[in-house]
Amino acid sequence: MTVHFIGAGPGAADLITLRGARTLARCEVCLYAGSLVPRELLDECPPGTRLVDTADLDLDQITAELVRAHEAGKDVARLHSGDPAVFSAVAEQMRRLDAAGVPYEVVPGVPAFAAAAAALKRELTVPTVGQTVILTRVAQQATPMPEGEDLATLGRSRALLVLHLAARYVDRVVAELLPHYGADCPAAVVAMASRPDELVLRGTLSDIADQVKAAGVVRTAVIMVGRTLGASQFRDSHLYSTERERGCAARAGQHSGGDQAE
Repeated sequence: MTVHFIGAGPGAADLITLRGARTLARCEVCLYAGSLVPRELLDECPPGTRLVDTADLDLDQITAELVRAHEAGKDVARLHSGDPAVFSAVAEQMRRLDAAGVPYEVVPGVPAFAAAAAALKRELTVPTVGQTVILTRVAQQATPMPEGEDLATLGRSRALLVLHLAARYVDRVVAELLPHYGADCPAAVVAMASRPDELVLRGTLSDIADQVKAAGVVRTAVIMVGRTLGASQFRDSHLYSTERERGCAARAGQHSGGDQAE
């Protein structure tokens, strides 16, 4: 049988994908992080599903649950908040399953940064203002950042930065980014994105840290810093431009190898 790593989305139960919900509905075992995955999602599980809250389990115990279910011939749903591709701790679980010879698949989900952008009502890539988004975090005592991925280095790009797991270190974030982005650079923090208790803070690097501390935000939040957050005067994209060739002539150009800018 198969282990299904399913992206549960950023918090709202209805932001799981159709594929994720359908997969969940046919698994006889479901492992989930109780502190992050909405309980309403568990209603999608079939009657009699073995539910395992992994909040207090270590990697060995989680792996044992997955292997045991596989050996019993049962499909397993492994629910992860957001999308498994980013900051999900899925990689080490897949490595263990590879070693154990257990098959698995990954079902993508809505990542937290996408839900945060939706809450802010912003496109993170804006023509002529910013076309690069960097997803990162800050170094912590338990897990240092790889060489060259510190904020001071990444900040030199002046790209839109999205920081996960960093709300409690907001003072450090501001201090390291100020020299590159400037005090007037737009910044935002979205906590509990897509949930009923969602909190949106908007400001600049000069005041966002004070807002975060005043609101008591320390977890389940993303920090965004970059000029696209405040962009209003920018050129329209070429995608829908009246100058762009469309219709049969454009398709003929593509088929003949002609360049068609997107």
